[in-house]
Amino acid sequence: MTKQDRAVRTRLALIRSAAAQFEAHGYVRAGLARISAGAGVSSGALHFHFADKAAVAEAVEDAAARALREAAVRGHGDDGCALQRLVDVTHRVARLLCADVVVRAGLRLNVEGAVGRVRDLRREWRECVQGLLDEAERRGELAAGVTPQRTSAVVLAATTGIEVLAREDHEWLARPSLTDLWRLLLPCLAAPRLAGAVDPAGSEPAGDPVRGQPVGSDPSGRGPVVRDGQAEAGRAGLALR
Repeated sequence: MTKQDRAVRTRLALIRSAAAQFEAHGYVRAGLARISAGAGVSSGALHFHFADKAAVAEAVEDAAARALREAAVRGHGDDGCALQRLVDVTHRVARLLCADVVVRAGLRLNVEGAVGRVRDLRREWRECVQGLLDEAERRGELAAGVTPQRTSAVVLAATTGIEVLAREDHEWLARPSLTDLWRLLLPCLAAPRLAGAVDPAGSEPAGDPVRGQPVGSDPSGRGPVVRDGQAEAGRAGLALR
């Protein structure tokens, strides 16, 4: 392994360890000593990569933002049903949140404004939902009287509520939970011609949230950065049921 490869792996391990600490203790209580220990490196190695705790948190937030944006972008630009793509993107984001501590911690840091507000991921999610509903309206996929603006408010409230509840219980992110939500919403939203055509469980395999490596993976393809013995850094959340 080259020196550059080791540096990349160390940085990614620190990001995952920091995410685990931020999720467990919050930004204020998370300590740099625990973050470096969780990554299996010295405090000096941490400061080689990051100037302070704010810089570590910014890196966690950046990694989460990239993963969430990739998941959202996959819902646009296809020829299929826009409503189905909206359902699919909610399931895809839920899988990301459930499977990866970096995504969970990064979203929470962003929403709480822990290190300032460089980006607004909730606003980006609102724009993603609104865009797909606007497309659904243009395609004649929405029922009479259903408007994208009012519908997006309902979807945003429901998905944001699920994300907040899932901080204490990851079952809220499980596929059956979102499926039940869409079973209630779709009959009210979809045009009669689409009755039964949109799958509330999503049309994608449950094990493929995004293309490429999970957040915090070794870009060389040799597997996760964090070793089995590094429990704090390796905490990756629960698999979807």
